[in-house]
Amino acid sequence: MTSKNVQTHVKISIDPAAAAAPYEQLRAQIADQARSGRLPVGFKLPTVRGLAEELGLAANTVAKAYRALETDGVVETRGRNGTFVAAAGDAAAREAAAAAQAYAERVTRLGLDREAALALVRDALRALG
Repeated sequence: MTSKNVQTHVKISIDPAAAAAPYEQLRAQIADQARSGRLPVGFKLPTVRGLAEELGLAANTVAKAYRALETDGVVETRGRNGTFVAAAGDAAAREAAAAAQAYAERVTRLGLDREAALALVRDALRALG
């Protein structure tokens, strides 16, 4: 297991034996730290190359994680200025609410009752770990 303190605030631990791919481990840890407030809004993340070197990962692995984080609204890239933690809490909550609404409408059209619909969500979340 590789564990490194990147800059002074980001702690990333990549376990090569884990079932999750390194980019997913990286994505999940940064997202968790950003959403919990351990990485404050506006915090500048290390460069792709710098983080890759620090963790012993390929630059493409870190870039893939950063792209996923940007898609999720957790970080924002400001061109040559770097990648920063975004104010993602509200955006993530709005997107999740919209997805939940769409799901609720769809399962209602399919004729599923509330318990069956909730059971499917619980099963899907359980499958994700």
